[in-house]
Amino acid sequence: MPRLEKVYLKNNVMGLISNGTQNILEEESHIKDVLSRIVVEMIKREWPQHWPDMLKELDTLSKQGETQTELVMFILLRLAEDVVTFQTLPTQRRRDIQQTLTQNMEKIFSFLLTTLQQNVNKYRRMVGAPQERDALTTPQKTDLAQEPKAQANCRVGIAALNTLAGYIDWVAMSHITADNCKLLEMLCLLLNEPELQVGAAECLLIAVSRKGKLEDRKPLMVLFGDVAMHYILSAAQTADGEGLVEKHYVFLKRLCQVLCALGSQLCALVGSDSDVDTPANLGKYLDSFLAFTTHPSQFLRSSTQITWGALFRHEILSRDPLLLAMIPKYLRASMTNLVKVGFPSKTDSPSCEYSRFDFDSDEDFNAFFNSFRAQQGEVMRMACRLDPRTGFQMAGEWLKYQLAAPVDIGPMNSKTGEGLCSIFSPSFVQWDAMTFFSESVISQMFRTLDKEEIPVNDGIELLQLVLNFETKDPLILSCVLTNVSALFPFVTYRPEYLPQVLSKLFTAVTFEVIEESKAPRTRAVKNVRRHACSSIIKMCRDYPQLVLPNFEMLYNHVKQLLSNELLLTQMEKCALMEALVLISNQFKDYQRQKVFLEELMSPVANLWLSEEMQRVLSDPEAFISYVGADNKIADPVLEDPSGLNRSRISFCVYTILGVVKRARWPTTLEEAKAGGFVIGCMPSGNPIYRNPCTEQVLKLLDNLLALIRTHNNLYMPEMVAKLGETFAKALDMLEVEKNAILGLPQPLLELYDSPVYKTILERMQGFFCTLYDNCFHILGNAGPSMQQDFYTVDGLASQFLNSAFVNLNNIPDYRLRPMLRVFVKPLVLSCPSEHYETLLCPMLGPLFTYLHMRLSQKWQVISQRSILCEEDTADDNPESQEMLEEQLVRLLTREVMDLITVCCVSKKGAAEHNSSAVADGDDDEMMSTDVTPPSSAELTELGKCLMKQEDVCTALLITAYRSLSWKDTLSCQRTTTQLCWPLLKQVLTGNLLPDAVTWFFTGVLKGLQTHGQHDGCMAALVHLAFQIYEALRPRYAELKAVMEQIPEIQKESLEQFDSKLLNPTLLKVADKRRKDNFKRLIAGCIGKPLGEQFRKEVHIRNLPSLFKKVKPSLETDVLENNEDGEGLTALFEP
Repeated sequence: MPRLEKVYLKNNVMGLISNGTQNILEEESHIKDVLSRIVVEMIKREWPQHWPDMLKELDTLSKQGETQTELVMFILLRLAEDVVTFQTLPTQRRRDIQQTLTQNMEKIFSFLLTTLQQNVNKYRRMVGAPQERDALTTPQKTDLAQEPKAQANCRVGIAALNTLAGYIDWVAMSHITADNCKLLEMLCLLLNEPELQVGAAECLLIAVSRKGKLEDRKPLMVLFGDVAMHYILSAAQTADGEGLVEKHYVFLKRLCQVLCALGSQLCALVGSDSDVDTPANLGKYLDSFLAFTTHPSQFLRSSTQITWGALFRHEILSRDPLLLAMIPKYLRASMTNLVKVGFPSKTDSPSCEYSRFDFDSDEDFNAFFNSFRAQQGEVMRMACRLDPRTGFQMAGEWLKYQLAAPVDIGPMNSKTGEGLCSIFSPSFVQWDAMTFFSESVISQMFRTLDKEEIPVNDGIELLQLVLNFETKDPLILSCVLTNVSALFPFVTYRPEYLPQVLSKLFTAVTFEVIEESKAPRTRAVKNVRRHACSSIIKMCRDYPQLVLPNFEMLYNHVKQLLSNELLLTQMEKCALMEALVLISNQFKDYQRQKVFLEELMSPVANLWLSEEMQRVLSDPEAFISYVGADNKIADPVLEDPSGLNRSRISFCVYTILGVVKRARWPTTLEEAKAGGFVIGCMPSGNPIYRNPCTEQVLKLLDNLLALIRTHNNLYMPEMVAKLGETFAKALDMLEVEKNAILGLPQPLLELYDSPVYKTILERMQGFFCTLYDNCFHILGNAGPSMQQDFYTVDGLASQFLNSAFVNLNNIPDYRLRPMLRVFVKPLVLSCPSEHYETLLCPMLGPLFTYLHMRLSQKWQVISQRSILCEEDTADDNPESQEMLEEQLVRLLTREVMDLITVCCVSKKGAAEHNSSAVADGDDDEMMSTDVTPPSSAELTELGKCLMKQEDVCTALLITAYRSLSWKDTLSCQRTTTQLCWPLLKQVLTGNLLPDAVTWFFTGVLKGLQTHGQHDGCMAALVHLAFQIYEALRPRYAELKAVMEQIPEIQKESLEQFDSKLLNPTLLKVADKRRKDNFKRLIAGCIGKPLGEQFRKEVHIRNLPSLFKKVKPSLETDVLENNEDGEGLTALFEP
């Protein structure tokens, strides 16, 4: 555009601002917005080089009146947003504008402050300041003629605050703290001005949240002064005193954030090198902070927790008497805050009203409250570290009160039985909170106090009260059991109470609401029984020495329970047997423990090895018939003729798992030798242990593998056809599993009040699912448990191939996943290297080849589906079915890539750390942008072993590189950073075919096309492509041909890059600079987010440089360009 036209346009736009809009109160906000944006677009193209007087012109405009001043504020705000916040313009222009803004910041800030002050003063004069208003009995009436004027000043005040908020975040701290912190003082004053308080709180929050040098942040401590504290407190009291009004509530939230940020600054400054003392007003601050912790809004309560934690953790503040005096008050507040009330759909607490502002549904609130409670537990434990006795005393009082309080079930009856609590009943809600409180503080007390300081008598008194308390309510009984566990450490001081504890727990194991009831048990009842079992296991695991003297009593108890086949579920029986095995580990005598395990497992062995069972386990048809899956059932709720048969199979599998998991040799070598557990030494000198359960378990292994083979074969189409009408979907996933994978919440009440399995079909699905998982859990635990006795079983690899890996084509993804996770991965991690060749390679080779084929087909279907998505599919609910299938393929892909990584790359110790399985449906894991693969990412011995076999090597490489363009970001990032390069590096030395090299490189570029929009993936993939190109381009000219096909590639730049790469003498540029050049070259194939794909590019030309270019003075450039160091002298030239 010619210069004259530009001037004409600029003058017209400035004319519009001056007198082209309506009055400030009448003009539409979108008009003001567009007008200010037009000016900002001109500034971005012309200032400061071609329009040096821009700021003066804006200042002149603002003197015309409120309408123009508001527009000037909008212009300054939009400019800061575009240049600093969103950075939507080229680097050179951005730098010019930001530097000029910074040079003029003193003027800009003083202009903003003056504007704010003048307009606020005028507004307050017209309306009457709050202080005066309070003094008058009747509010001062604003003169009607003055009303619009006052409103106009108020509007400008709001605009000035918004603009300040856009600058406070990034300007030098000196501007914020100039003139004795005049800005902060002004903002505190405005907290009491209803129209301006939210904007003022926003600015204050941004200022107080500033990071940076501690020295620069010291002036912020002025906010702990008398004046600032007074304003902050009175604003909070006023806003809260007016009941729940949305505007005031928003302000309260901001104010709460300000106090939290102040607390963070306090923790950073006190005790650091910046010699800041504890402020005199700390008490006042803590009181006001506590007021937010006791506010009815659950959201405000939760907002304060992190700051409390920081204060209690702080080295100096945590010793301050004022903070120590707050601990009882904080704990008292927590007692209220732990009570789960405030559901938005209810009206049983003042919190409900606030929750309706903060949460869309009860499920939302429930999820929030659970994490809030966990956070409180953390902070309470920190508080109790400073004052353990107070917490324990409070827990004791609350527990006694709750034990004596009558049960109040509230208006809703539980479906479990008449007169029983539901999860919303007032009594249960109180019990639940009290239990969480006592658990948190008692465990912390035992960690903090020395042995002789523990209040044993008080603890034992509480334990006796709990043991003597009787209730028929499953929800309350569950809380009682938790309290027994929490108080159990006191028994270590008084072992004579152990029998009472055991008897209480054993009574709960067989708990029923109605004795001999035929109806299915509800989840609440099942939870009590499971809870009692796990408490017994936990006790035997953590205090085996304490329980050992009572072993016989425990054993007789269990035998008595096991004698009645219908009394306990299989899981409960096995939990009790696990507890016995844990105690038997304390015998520290191989022979004695072996005899005991033989006796314990003899019923299982007899059943498992019987002829009938052998027939059933090895023939799919007989198996279907035995478990009753071929029947048609008339009454699907009560009738279950084959339940007993299923429970027998479950019992055997659970027991084998329990024994394999729990039976171990003593931890110390001397005890193990003395007890007869050591049978020799490895060449490396490590002892070879034997497990007392080995003989028993190996006897049962053949039938276990037969069961796994049969289970896999059930998925053959001809077997599925044999399932009865009722059980046609018996092999499908449970609804609960589907919901977990799709991330759908479980309805709140249903969790406790419904039966665990509503129909016999669900029960059958549960049976198949648990059975399948448990069989693989046994195989996964067998290695660590029985070690060389297991790995040297004759032909183990081929036995696995003929059982676990049979009929994989028909096995659905949701069954294949647990197999890889709980069987193959633990086996790989625990297998000693001497068995790689005989056991792992023959097994993993065919498995990886198969998995590669399977995943490729699945992803092909998904990509075709997304191309043909408009074609309709006939299904009950095709969308959710497709989503489920797709999500399962994603999860399976992650599992497979994780397994390959564990086998080939991870160090054994790091493997657990690297590959913690992502929870089902958990896609929100943060994308890390740490892209350089760990320097130790070398191939493991097993990896090298697998890569020697050509077909396995091919399958691994192709799976890794093909997976980069599958639509799963998480898998792509992990594979890129951990797996791709180490695998490829292994084959670089060989003679790779040019086609293979171009295929790998193209695979990475395709990955960039698919995942380029995600920063983490993009950085990792660019790094990988760069590694491949740099390592292989000198040997393979074909890679350049691939590069030439990239859209929009600049041929000259490519030639330049290539010639430097091929001429080692030119490779002086630092690695990072080379990588940046490479990234620019391949930019054409990096995928963009949907929002940017069709965006019209705006080109803003650079103006003549503001700063005269001196010879290279950037230290980094001098250092980078001369890696030999001769350039260092340049730094010291005058």
